[in-house]
Amino acid sequence: MNTFLAFYTDIGPALTLLVFGTFLLAGTVKGIIGLGLPTVAVGLLGLAMLPAQAAALLIIPSTVTNLWQLAFGGHLSALVKRLWPMLLLIFLGTGLGTLGLGMGGEHWVVRALGGALLMYALSGLFLPTFQVKPATEHWLGPLCGVITGVITSATGVFVIPAVPYLQALGLNRDQLVQALGLSFTASTLALAAGLAWRGTLGSGELNASVLALAPALLGMWLGQALRERISAVLFKRVFFIGVALLGGHLLIGG
Repeated sequence: MNTFLAFYTDIGPALTLLVFGTFLLAGTVKGIIGLGLPTVAVGLLGLAMLPAQAAALLIIPSTVTNLWQLAFGGHLSALVKRLWPMLLLIFLGTGLGTLGLGMGGEHWVVRALGGALLMYALSGLFLPTFQVKPATEHWLGPLCGVITGVITSATGVFVIPAVPYLQALGLNRDQLVQALGLSFTASTLALAAGLAWRGTLGSGELNASVLALAPALLGMWLGQALRERISAVLFKRVFFIGVALLGGHLLIGG
């Protein structure tokens, strides 16, 4: 157990509470609207630690909750056949970004994280829902995949431009939830591989990530329970405003 607790012993009780509270909140957001766990987790933890550390803590909670999300709906095989070029390019884009960029301790990485969060929030608040024509999927999907991978490798945030692209495919609710889970799973595994290659994801970080799973799952359960009691549209708007403020703070103060 000492190895599991070593990371939290090193960072102290205040940061430990921040980690657990962040994953509880991030899981709640994901439970309500089906996305947002990596955005909230990396964004908030980026205020107090390096993005690479925050991304390492994200690996296990993100993987488990995404597998949970994509396991239900009955459209998995069809979505894999349709989206595999984008998923493959997410891996390749993350690999390219890991080689050329990576999440180090430079100030530009924190500003890049802030910029990615701000761009995601503004797109969610103001951009209309686009419609992707089937004829363009064969090149637009891979392009979105490689861009998403590069942004993931630099910031730990893997929602731009993958989420707007998937929302523009005209999928029904169940298909979209599964497609998001599939995309996020691919991004998380690619991010884990990139962090491991750079030596940022060792046994200590993985052990710490395992302990972060409990508050994330609790938050996801709470969010699903709250989904029927609150307006998802209003909550999503408040969520995007919060992400925009957080991104702007990191962009300016990073």
